[in-house]
Amino acid sequence: MTTVFQGWENFYFMIGSSGASLIGLLFVVVTLTSGGDAARLSRGQRLFMTPTALAFALVLAVSAVALAPGLPRAASAALISAMAAGSFINGVRVSIDLKQARSGGDVPHWSDFYMYGLAPVAIDACLVAAAIAAGADLPGSAHCVAALLMAHLMVALRNAWDLVTWIAPRRPGATGGPPS
Repeated sequence: MTTVFQGWENFYFMIGSSGASLIGLLFVVVTLTSGGDAARLSRGQRLFMTPTALAFALVLAVSAVALAPGLPRAASAALISAMAAGSFINGVRVSIDLKQARSGGDVPHWSDFYMYGLAPVAIDACLVAAAIAAGADLPGSAHCVAALLMAHLMVALRNAWDLVTWIAPRRPGATGGPPS
């Protein structure tokens, strides 16, 4: 029996390890927020930190499914589709919350809606379809899953960088200027 991702072991090992490492680095980002306004931090975690961590976790989990030995094609497709659908639902929630924040006067940067909400939602929708196609053994579907997972990793990496560059100068004791 061949699995959906036979021959992709090195790719999924690499991308899964990257997702796991980047989750760890987000813990460092969380420590940068200590001492800030609790209500604002809680809202920021829900809108920005949690979606980024979940994106890295999705990359890690899909990689684990792809690397699981002997997992039947239908099971791989179902697991990946379910994880992507859950991520899709979270992305829709984040998109709605970001739109409400904008209309409520708490103005996030114009790119936040697209990079924390819309881009992950679009990638997740395509990932559900690609996983179903992979389960049906359609040609090119394994390539689509891999490309979409890489896209998710790149968007999450951009979002993590966005968080760090926004949080670091605002933390208590930060001078706000470049290091001397």
